[in-house]
Amino acid sequence: MPKKPLVLTEDAMTSINKTLQELLKQSDAKCGLLVDQDGKCVAKTGFTKTIDTDGLSALIAGAFSSTRAMAKLVGERDFSVLFHQGDKDHIHNVLVDDDTILTVIFDDRTTIGMVRIYSKAAAQKLKDILAGVRVDTQKNGNVDIAKEAGERLDDLFGD
Repeated sequence: MPKKPLVLTEDAMTSINKTLQELLKQSDAKCGLLVDQDGKCVAKTGFTKTIDTDGLSALIAGAFSSTRAMAKLVGERDFSVLFHQGDKDHIHNVLVDDDTILTVIFDDRTTIGMVRIYSKAAAQKLKDILAGVRVDTQKNGNVDIAKEAGERLDDLFGD
């Protein structure tokens, strides 16, 4: 059965962005991304101008897919955290739910401990936000994205 697309309301996006901004402020990280398992960047905040967030999002999703396969080989369902340490910058990834990944990019102004603590709390907030959106989408039935987009364009251009 194909996965239904995640349809985010303006309120949900506001809550997601607020959660990412709080995470960056608390942890002193450089940027935060919310990535879906298909490799699409759902939300981003912080210093992202010099980062190819679309390319990075695709690679993050691929890394988690590979990690999920490794986990199964050793009898685990998932490994919920991936960490990549560089000379200057580091990447901390946390599974929010089965379909979404929180990514935090940080440097030596902070520590992995701080990032882990605040990322865990942010991931739980994001999980709650996304669970609410998924419940609303299920209550409203199938959402016709093309129809909805067309209606919004008609509203925008007055047709």
